Amino acid sequence: MARWLMLPALLLLAVPFVTLLGITPWRHFRLAWGDDGAIAVSVGLGLVAILLVVALGLPTALWLSRAQGRRRWLVELLVTIPLLTPPLAMGIVLVSSYGPYSPLGSLLSRAGVALVNNPAAFVVAQVYGALPYFITSARSAFAGIPLTVDEAGRILGATAWQRLIHLTLPLAAPGLAAAVAIAWVRAVGEFGIVMIFAYFPQGIPVKLYVNLQNDGVDAVYALVWLLLAIALPLPLLCFGWAAKKNAHGDA
Repeated sequence: MARWLMLPALLLLAVPFVTLLGITPWRHFRLAWGDDGAIAVSVGLGLVAILLVVALGLPTALWLSRAQGRRRWLVELLVTIPLLTPPLAMGIVLVSSYGPYSPLGSLLSRAGVALVNNPAAFVVAQVYGALPYFITSARSAFAGIPLTVDEAGRILGATAWQRLIHLTLPLAAPGLAAAVAIAWVRAVGEFGIVMIFAYFPQGIPVKLYVNLQNDGVDAVYALVWLLLAIALPLPLLCFGWAAKKNAHGDA
């Protein structure tokens, strides 16, 4: 396929960030008050959220890639609904489910596990924002593995765990790396759910909104660049590693 066919998409994606390069006041490039705390919140709690997303999402994605029948349809429905729900609406749903005045939230509060405007709520918001994307991407990675591979391992006497560790996960690794990258971007950049469900502690997306409201657009450029600098390395590493893995596999 001719390479020039991808130019419209590349130009469409590049224009806003080329513009950002030109309009950023580099001579007065500095963080606003509280921006360093927002960076620490987004990175630290984002890493916790990603670990939870991977731990929760891997078994679900693997099961979906192999299951059949109505149960699979029901699980797919549960995964798809959060994808279709606008983030602000998802935040409202979480407050209604886990807030202090809900039955579940009341039980959690009595147990000393309040989930509103605290680090735990922030992580929960990020998990809800990223988990469906991870499951969807990871399921595609697992679905690309022929069932005959697992069957061959079973015939050779490998246990289910041995087949998972030595066959399934290595073969799905490039796709899983992409899934982690997408989930990380979604978690760190989540605004709508966090805005409603976990306004405090403020991460980078909410702090961008606060700076914009308080000091205008010139106050957000530094934090935008830092968000990109912090969020980009992991996806780039994941995509780069996946590309090398695929290249070695094709060789």
